[in-house]
Amino acid sequence: MGLFNIFKKKKVEPREDLLKWDKMWDMWTEEKAESPYAELMTYQSEINNGGHSQYFTNVENTSNLQKEMSVLETILSEELKTNLKKAYEAYLILEEKEDDEKAEEILEQCDNAFYKNEEEINITLKEYASRIEL
Repeated sequence: MGLFNIFKKKKVEPREDLLKWDKMWDMWTEEKAESPYAELMTYQSEINNGGHSQYFTNVENTSNLQKEMSVLETILSEELKTNLKKAYEAYLILEEKEDDEKAEEILEQCDNAFYKNEEEINITLKEYASRIEL
């Protein structure tokens, strides 16, 4: 070993937990993730992309929103369940009256509550990913 060998890059293998995390999201994309984790991943993805309003709109247009929300209620903490219901009530108000500032404010508060508690969702998804076979 020469003096300058310390500057050579070592080949770093990806960590198994990261590979499983990536595989989990690949399974979700391919619609092969297990329920209720698939629904939880959809929820997290949609909220992070456009908030509760986007989540409700997109799921309503692609599948059964009521069924999806029922599944989420089996896996979310009480705080996040309550937040989801509150956001849905505000969403329904906005469906009837597009310019309801109070409902818009509630949706924004619900988005913020989600972000504040998102680590709970990540922990649940990490536990699911840890069981995935590579």
